[in-house]
Parts: sequence; structure tokens; C-alpha cells
Amino acid sequence: MNALKIFLVEDDPWFGNLLKHHLSLNPEYEVFLYMSAKECLDNLYKKPHVVSIDYELPDMTGDKLLAKILAVNKNLPVIIISGQEEISVALNLLKAGASDYFIKNDNTKELLWNAILKIKENTQLKEEVEELKEKLEQKYSFEKTILGQSHAIKKTFVLIEKAVKASINVSITGATGTGKEVIAKAIHYNSDRKKKPFIAVNMAAIPGELMESELFGYEKGAFTGATGRKIGKFEEANGGTLFLDEIAELDLNLQSKILRALQEREVVRLGGREKIKFNARLITATNKNLSEEVKKKAFREDLFYRIIGLPIDLAPLCQRGNDVLILAKHFMEEFTKENGIKHLHISNNAKEKLLKYNYPGNVRELKSIVDLACVMCNGEEIKAEDITYNSLQNEERLTSVEKTLREYTLDIIALFMKKYNNDVMEVAHKLDVGKSTIYNMIKKKELLIN
Repeated sequence: MNALKIFLVEDDPWFGNLLKHHLSLNPEYEVFLYMSAKECLDNLYKKPHVVSIDYELPDMTGDKLLAKILAVNKNLPVIIISGQEEISVALNLLKAGASDYFIKNDNTKELLWNAILKIKENTQLKEEVEELKEKLEQKYSFEKTILGQSHAIKKTFVLIEKAVKASINVSITGATGTGKEVIAKAIHYNSDRKKKPFIAVNMAAIPGELMESELFGYEKGAFTGATGRKIGKFEEANGGTLFLDEIAELDLNLQSKILRALQEREVVRLGGREKIKFNARLITATNKNLSEEVKKKAFREDLFYRIIGLPIDLAPLCQRGNDVLILAKHFMEEFTKENGIKHLHISNNAKEKLLKYNYPGNVRELKSIVDLACVMCNGEEIKAEDITYNSLQNEERLTSVEKTLREYTLDIIALFMKKYNNDVMEVAHKLDVGKSTIYNMIKKKELLIN
């Protein structure tokens, strides 16, 4: 950050200059000394980071000056220095918004130094947080998130714009790896809720017996091991967006509790009685057909209609034509930048090979393929031979035996697990898939490892 601007408001010239000299020893501070409340108020346009005021000023008392300063900027830290020691006065000033209160004595300059040091640290932290938020918003801007020119992706773009403009629930469907969470973040970080939390919960990654406490929170002593209060995801998302991924994996009992929470717009922590209001936008995602799940009695019909809101169906990569090349170029540039590799380009033969493949793992799989090609290529050009698919991904094998997308995904992960000696973290990294997804497959015995 730039120099910390400090306003000192003190009508005693000797004491004011003493404080100014002491604080100015820090080269990162820019200190201004004013002799009256009016001088201070007239200079607030300079946007100080902290103001220290004497309680007894000739033209205004400290409590009134505090109120006027906070009326201009309610978040501005204001320190009060006073010659009187009545605790009630100090408490009233702190309640009114003062950040600190000191008695004027020989220790004042050191107390003020330490208080301003803490304010400086907090100011830097806030600026860093705002900078990160700004970067995050830029990261999920439409033009960087929605890559492609196909009809399918343009249709998705239109729906996302509609979702951004209204606080309607959104339900995202699409095969694994199509980018459902990326779309959810794009909606959140382009909406009027972008300054508030985006809380994502993967329903398939949390054991059923822990899901309720994860979503609704719990009070101390609610169950064995509950040694303190835990805030649930619904509360965490208040004012922002709650993203429930793999929503179809919820058991029916918990579905009814979520329905009630959404209807009442309130939750009760486990072991508690207090009804806690929340205002969060709900975005759900699944790779299943929820209407079919309703017909099979695996998903509540009333919850289905509560969450469906604006439906967005993401097309698989194999239906997006030349978007494959647009994405491949993006992933190539991203990988070379992150790894300090010289600039690369994709040869025509490599482009043809990329376009012929059907990508059962969708965008995630394409990224994994491109990352590997960047490593394998020699020179400045990615050639067709640098683009490799494992034996189960070979196009002839894929078309010779018809399988479900889930089966193809399991085959791919199984092959990578064998290749990397059952190192779940490494496989998750290579395939750009959550490690919890792999552990869940192993737990369900869908994925057998040696």
C-alpha cells in the first residue's frame, strides 16, 4: 500500500508536535496535524487511513467530532485521546464507533504507535482481500470463463447473463468435466452478490452421517465430539451464493430438511433452538437427469420444483466442434505460462487429431491431454504424435464398445491409478478431478485398486 495517512487533531501545539514527530519516525507514515475539529473535517477529502482526536477541542467535543467523521466514512478508524478518566465516557465513545480510547499521559505516544501499527496491518490485509476479490472477479468474467464460439456455448452464455440479472435459483446439468462449478462461479462473481461468499459443497464427497451438520452447523455438545459451535454452510453463504454440487446424491431424509430450510429461509443448528435466517442464492449441479430421479422416487418432487429455477444444461465437449481448438489453445497458453515454458503453437495435424476425438472426460480431459502434450513436444510446435490418449481412450476402442459416461470415466481413472501406482493425489492432479471423487468411487467399490 502507499503511505499510511494519519490525521492528528490536537489543540495543544507542544503535545501535537510531539506525537507527530514520534509517528513520523516511521517512513511509511504521512502525518497531518490539525489544531481544531473544523480543520480536520475540512481535510477529510484527503482520505486518511486513521484519525486520532483529542476529546477536549476548542470548537467541538470528541463525541460530536467522532460522529461527523463516521458520517463521512463509517469504516474509518478513529482513536480518542482524553485527559479525563471516566470509564462511562470511554465506553460510550467505543459504543459510538471509536476504535480505541487512551488517557493522555506519558505512555500515550507508545500506545498510539502500537494502535496505529495494528490498524496499518488490518488496512493492508483488507487491501489484499479486495485485490484478491478483484482478481477473482476478473478470473470469472464471461469472456474468460465461457470459451468457445459454438451454438451450444453461446446458448449457455445467454442463460448465464439472465441468471446474473436476477436472483433466481439456478440448476446446472451436464456430464462430468463440462465445467459446472466454473459456470456457478461465473454467475456469482458477475452478480450483485459478488462481494459476499461463494460457498461450494460437494454432496458426493461428504459422508451421509456428516452432511446435516456440515450444512446446518451444530452447537457445542450436540453430539459426541462437538466440542464447540460450528457454523453451517447455509449460514456461511448468507448474502452470497450456496453451490450444492452433485445434488442428486442426497438421501431422501436430508432432502426434506433442505426443502424446509429453503421454504422457511432459516436453519436451526444441530443441538440448538435458535432459528437463523439466511439470504443466499442457491445454485445446484448434477450429472444426472433429476426429472428421471423424481420418477424413480430417488429425488423429492417438491424439492425438484423448489431448486430447478433457471435450468442450464451444459453440452458435452464432443458437441461443441471447433471449441475444442479454442480451449486447447487456452490450456496450452495457461500451462506454458505457469511452468515457464517457451511459447508453443499447435500444428495442423495436431488440430485434426484433437477434433477427431470424442472426449468422454470433457473439458477436464482435454486440459489433461494438452498439459501432457506441452511436456512431450520438442521444439516450439505441438505435433500429432505429442497428443496421446491411453488405450481406453483410443477412438476405435471407444466406438467398438458402447458404455455409459460413468463407465468411461471409471475406466480412465482406473488406468491412471495403475499408471501412477494408486497415488490418488497424483491422479487427481493429472486428470484435474477432485480427490474426493476418486475416494468416493473406491468407497463404493466402483473403482477397484490392487
